[in-house]
Amino acid sequence: MIQTARLSMIFFLVLGTFIFSQEKKKNFNTQNVLARIIPNDKIDFWILVQNNYGKNEEIKTAGAKKDYLPQSSGFNITPTEDSFYYIVYSKAGKLNYITEISGLKDFIGKADNVEEAALAQVLDGYVIDEQFAHVAGNYYEDKTNYYLDLGKVTSKECPYEKKHFTLTVNKATSQISEVKENGTYIELYTKKCANNPRLLKIEKKEEPKDEPKKKPVKKRK
Repeated sequence: MIQTARLSMIFFLVLGTFIFSQEKKKNFNTQNVLARIIPNDKIDFWILVQNNYGKNEEIKTAGAKKDYLPQSSGFNITPTEDSFYYIVYSKAGKLNYITEISGLKDFIGKADNVEEAALAQVLDGYVIDEQFAHVAGNYYEDKTNYYLDLGKVTSKECPYEKKHFTLTVNKATSQISEVKENGTYIELYTKKCANNPRLLKIEKKEEPKDEPKKKPVKKRK
């Protein structure tokens, strides 16, 4: 009886820990991720701009705003966006524009928060996949680490494939201490794919056998 009670207690403790860890997970939001950037260097001001169908919207402004030129191109950090972003900032009185995602690396420097930690991984080939945020666009954290659930395109050939990973990032050093692969969450075949399972099944179907030809009946003389 006592052993049963102990097993029940352990079960509920494990269940409670699992539920609690699930509740801690939060989805990434593109605008919030970019708006939470803390510039690495001393700058006069910076503005995050989103261009959506040709219309510019200032998402965040920090510092004394200066006049700048609207940009016709920019970057995305999620694969499903139709719009793009760019950053304008002034350093030592000189105006600068970030329109390529690679330009964020020097701008953010060391990761100061979970959003910058995620951006750093995007620069290394991972994606924040908001369309599949439950597996490849969320995070949780503890006192020591950030735990990032992110995606990665692992094949652009046949089939097109995405996998999802959990990255453990140390808060103090911004270094990855563990990468856990969680499997494939998207696998797309097209008609052009020679290894399309559907086409292979069709090819394996046996062709109908011809019926044996009947021998002509010999007539008696």
